[in-house]
Amino acid sequence: MELDKDIQTTQRGFHCSLCNVNIPNRPSLEDHVKGKKHQHLKRLRAQRKAQEENSVFVSGFKPDTSQTDLKEYFAQFGPVSDVIMDKDKGVYAIVEFSEPQNAQTALAQLQHQFNGLQLRVKPRERKNFKLASRGKPKHTQISLDKLNFELCKATSVNEQMQKVVENFELGDNEKKVRDLLVQLLQEVFTEFFPDCQIVPFGSSVNTFGIHSCDLDLFLDLENTKAFQAHAKSSGSTGENQSEDCHSEDSILSDIDLSTATPTEILELVATILRKCVPGVHKVQTLGTARLPVVKFSHRELNLQGDITINNRLAVRNTRFLQLCSGIDSRLRPLVYTIRLWAKQKQLAGNLSGPGPLLNNYALTLLVIFYLQNRDPVVLPSVNQLKNMACEEEECVIEDWDCTFPCQPFSVPPSKNTEDLGTLLFEFFTFYSKFDFPASLVSLRDGRVLPITDFLRSDEKAVNAAEASSPKPKRSLTPKLGPMNVLDPFEQNHNVAGNLNERTQKNFKRECCEAEKYCRSLQYQRKSAKGKSWGLVRLFAPPSEAGPRSKVETEKVMEVSIPFKAAVLPEHLRAQLASAGKGFRGLWFAKVCSAVQMVFEEILKCSPSEETQTSDLCQSQDKAERDGNEMEVNNNQSAEDTGPQAKGEAGKKRPLITEEGPSTSTVTQAKRPRLDEDVKHPKPVHWTWTQRNYVWAGRRKVRRDLLKTSDETSKPEGGCIDIESRVTQSILEKEEKLQDLLEFQVDAEVVGGNESTKVVLCFHPSHDTAGVFQDFFHFLESFLPKMAETILGRAEDVTEMS
Repeated sequence: MELDKDIQTTQRGFHCSLCNVNIPNRPSLEDHVKGKKHQHLKRLRAQRKAQEENSVFVSGFKPDTSQTDLKEYFAQFGPVSDVIMDKDKGVYAIVEFSEPQNAQTALAQLQHQFNGLQLRVKPRERKNFKLASRGKPKHTQISLDKLNFELCKATSVNEQMQKVVENFELGDNEKKVRDLLVQLLQEVFTEFFPDCQIVPFGSSVNTFGIHSCDLDLFLDLENTKAFQAHAKSSGSTGENQSEDCHSEDSILSDIDLSTATPTEILELVATILRKCVPGVHKVQTLGTARLPVVKFSHRELNLQGDITINNRLAVRNTRFLQLCSGIDSRLRPLVYTIRLWAKQKQLAGNLSGPGPLLNNYALTLLVIFYLQNRDPVVLPSVNQLKNMACEEEECVIEDWDCTFPCQPFSVPPSKNTEDLGTLLFEFFTFYSKFDFPASLVSLRDGRVLPITDFLRSDEKAVNAAEASSPKPKRSLTPKLGPMNVLDPFEQNHNVAGNLNERTQKNFKRECCEAEKYCRSLQYQRKSAKGKSWGLVRLFAPPSEAGPRSKVETEKVMEVSIPFKAAVLPEHLRAQLASAGKGFRGLWFAKVCSAVQMVFEEILKCSPSEETQTSDLCQSQDKAERDGNEMEVNNNQSAEDTGPQAKGEAGKKRPLITEEGPSTSTVTQAKRPRLDEDVKHPKPVHWTWTQRNYVWAGRRKVRRDLLKTSDETSKPEGGCIDIESRVTQSILEKEEKLQDLLEFQVDAEVVGGNESTKVVLCFHPSHDTAGVFQDFFHFLESFLPKMAETILGRAEDVTEMS
């Protein structure tokens, strides 16, 4: 293949200057050149080049000159496709013709007289096409030098947390500026949409705003729709012909708000912003987003804003956060402190950070949920707040019950008297032991909801999730992921659904590190020697926070397979849902079968113990039987067990034997075996032997196999058949190990007070060739991927059953 002009040969392969990426080999290069990104950039570059050839640079006209005036003048040289004006000062313009010869004709004319002035017309500057580099933000963490100095002078952690609020909260002047912009937009949009309302929501008004936070606005057009409908009906009958009606006819006649799509309305909103609001620029319509929005910036006020039209739930969420802040004054210092901690640890905040991060709303909900689970509670659940509301405060939006009191004085004060420093420490303790993969955070119930309630089909899952609600709302379940935080009102929306497993693990790891630090005197007491203490060390970025604990730094031969509900097939999800609280035992048996399949059938290892396979199958069958019995037991005793007790996430409800003869009989007849075998399944042990280098050179062998087959390329661990053939090819071609490799694997399932996962511990028992370390390094990534692939295929799960 002849190399493209954008491709350069390097010592390690190839480099594409157009896409600014390195490619390791020629097969990958062929895929890259044919790929969407490379082809898109080639088309974009050609388009930009054509625009430059068709355009001329024009200056020397008056600042009040319009695009139309320039278009009419330059039309004498040929069709004009666009005129781009300088929006800042109006001192230049780019005139783009339909054909390059039209631009050359305009340039050939020596003098251009326009409105009594001599125009300067010259060729448009040609720039080399270059992909805009996203790069890393210059300041991933906030510079805290000034804040740290103030924090060190404080006398307690409580005072430090108050200083964090004072440093980051919106000042009075900032609030006034935002109010003025809202008033300006209200005046402008009322001219086009009579009786509309511009309603601010989000961080600017929810009591958790920080300097330079975005201004989120909801354009309420319900009254405008009624106005338009009334004007049309009046016009058809010839009655009540007023100036407003005629005005409506001239302004709104080109769009019917009752039938227009959100994108059509937002395009009109964007046009109004561009042409009618002073200081507004960088207007962009995102009509295909989950929530269509118009983004804009205000030059003089240095503000970024968003306008949406179908976002009443977000406005109600803002009112909810305002209420929570009013109920207990400790919430704001906690939220500001934890947000800053999360940003410094690269867990939340900047969207251009490393991977998907927690958004501020999700982080705030985690804080509120934690306070709902303190003993005594600091904040009530949403359902409890609903019961405190009066009839006039009832609110239903899009069939979601959003009822809560309007004023904090309607909520009894908390009996919890813990100070801020203690609450912060306990926050880290609470989430360091939280089983995120197997739980859903529910602020509506104020407790953890088990993942098994959401593993059934949509209809069943919704009925289980909304058992406490008077009527079902939706047929859709929330998107399940490594972290599941339900919106307090829109119960099918997981506000942390964007997170991946790495971010969730990082969050838990940082919570563990923070909890250990908060136990030390460096956190609790001010340094008499003027050293950093309290929050200062807590806010240190990962690179400055010192070495990790010895448990993390020491190399332990463990491989973890996390519980991922989202990737499981419907068949297995239904089985786990039926198992109820004993789902871990059933899932553990399935994972062990998958692991055994990887070693025995894919990597061709030989088991040393003949009875291991039969023992594992018996254990799995027993887990499934017990899970089915548990489903019957759950149905019989659902009313007696009641809601999950509050406290630490995953904490088991103690067995109650004095609840009456009915409950006692059912519970005592079933639970002893379930607790023994399903909730706490016995560890599984294997001893495997291997005589070949089945881990070496797999990528090359896989690539060669794919060239001679019709199968599509998949990542390592993505296809059972291909990986088995890769191993077989290695067995046929490669030399055997000089001596037998024997290793032991111990598997156990953990969860409840930590993330649900299967932990595999490896111990080499015979490794005279010294190759097990390389084999284990290969297994660290290959084994979890392969096990997940097997679990994700319904037919393989059925076979293992």
